Amino acid sequence: MDNKDIIEFFDMLAPTWDSDMVKSDQIIGRILGNAKLKAGQSVLDVACGTGVMFDYYLERGAGSITGIDIAPKMAQIAKDKYKDCKEVSVVCGDVMNTEFEHKFDLIVVYNAFPHFPHPEKLIARLATLLKPGGRLTVAHGESREKIDARHSGAAHKVSLGLMPADELAKLFSPYFTVETVISDDTMYQISGKLLPHCPLTTAH
Repeated sequence: MDNKDIIEFFDMLAPTWDSDMVKSDQIIGRILGNAKLKAGQSVLDVACGTGVMFDYYLERGAGSITGIDIAPKMAQIAKDKYKDCKEVSVVCGDVMNTEFEHKFDLIVVYNAFPHFPHPEKLIARLATLLKPGGRLTVAHGESREKIDARHSGAAHKVSLGLMPADELAKLFSPYFTVETVISDDTMYQISGKLLPHCPLTTAH
């Protein structure tokens, strides 16, 4: 799995992404409640796609939202949809090497984690992008079994599969106090708060 394949796959899907999207307001509300998003906070949405989550952040009063997606067509749709929203900015790039102007209160990876080829490196990288006490949440709006079944088809070349939640929690543990571990019939989520002395972060 490499970035070229990922970009091609998601650029192909971009035009119909919003119309094909199936999501539950209730589950997303639960995800953001567990993530402890508060009014005025800054959010980084990693692999934001067409901005599916942006309205949910805005409804909870997020002060600023930065979306990043490696697929240009996905990022462009998100930019176009929110061009008149001063709270939202969208970057096309790879979060592993993109520099940001500031650190964030909350980072969300929603419905995207299996598409990153190096999960351990991703978690370590995202830890460096958080403010002291910031939070990271990795979540899916379906069960692990449904995600893996979905990715076994056309997406198998761009997905590692979704690891068991307890395994992902172990990847969090060097950098985060793990606060939420959920893997049930309706959703999947691991959330954590940045450790005070995380070795890979620097003071904001």
